[in-house]
Amino acid sequence: MKLTSVFHLAVVFTLLALMLSACGGAADGEFVILEWAGYESEAYWEPYAEQYPDQPPSYSFFGDDAEAFAKAQSGFEFSVIHPCSSWWQLYVENGLVQPIDTSRLSNFDNLYPDLVALGNFNGQQYFLPWDWGYESMLVRSDLVPEMPTAWADLWDPQYAGHVSIFDSSEVAYVVAALTLDIDPYNASDADSEAIKQKLLELKPNLLNYWVDYTELSQMLAQGDIWIGANAWSDSYAILLDEGVEVEYLQPEEGRLGWVCGFGISANTTGASLDKAYAYLDAVLDTQSMANFGNEYYYGVASEEATKLLDPYIIELMDLEDPVAALNNTFFYQTISEDQRVVIEQIWTEVKAGQ
Repeated sequence: MKLTSVFHLAVVFTLLALMLSACGGAADGEFVILEWAGYESEAYWEPYAEQYPDQPPSYSFFGDDAEAFAKAQSGFEFSVIHPCSSWWQLYVENGLVQPIDTSRLSNFDNLYPDLVALGNFNGQQYFLPWDWGYESMLVRSDLVPEMPTAWADLWDPQYAGHVSIFDSSEVAYVVAALTLDIDPYNASDADSEAIKQKLLELKPNLLNYWVDYTELSQMLAQGDIWIGANAWSDSYAILLDEGVEVEYLQPEEGRLGWVCGFGISANTTGASLDKAYAYLDAVLDTQSMANFGNEYYYGVASEEATKLLDPYIIELMDLEDPVAALNNTFFYQTISEDQRVVIEQIWTEVKAGQ
């Protein structure tokens, strides 16, 4: 998932973004996409290139959602932005994005309704889903004494010292909540305290907290860890290609899932707004989505595009019945700034062993 535990670094990112905004951003008539690095390939927006052959978009990149939000909040000028769903509400609450007129998008009706709903606030559509993926448990089947079957098994003493989880406050909070049968998005103060205690109880089983997916893959390949929690499907594909004996679980509580998508800056108007709609319709194009999914081993936000994914990816992500796959996935939901502060504080205390 594209979530990190670096919200406490937002101040740093804000200062960086302020410096960048002084020397970058959307100049008059310029069309700027605030985007994940690597997602700028024309293969993902060819219809836009056909409509504006001499006016390609400019890109400004971010490394994670905390950085993207801080950069947008600092006043950096962008036309379109591509954050993930748990951050979408913050953009809306802070007036950083404008409602999307979906009637201007010929490909909108192809999107999965449940994913579309995640970007709807107060009856208006602010974000459009585009890419999604799983988080699950990646297990060295040849090393574990017994195969786990649930997120709750991360706490099983037989795996002590051979577990690594993603260093993300929200991710850890949600996993612990699911094992306690708590709704992480409607948790009381008592619930949050129980989640904190549950995460403290996990520490004896952990070798470390992983940060980068390449680090996770290396630890699994070397046998340093037996269970990599919150692993993405592309890590699974990489290890399979290397001949490592791994299984990607469907936990009893369900796989976790992330969704990312596009929004339009509140300041985008005129010709830039026309380009924004052309760009959004281009990335929502069936072939554009499929091009991306086939490149990154991710799910895409329409069933028609899913049909164009390579058979290997369909099998890898269990997408023979994509609607069923979505229904069996617990997707991260948007959270408020107050919730994020609470979750981050809990994670800070857990890592400090308090």
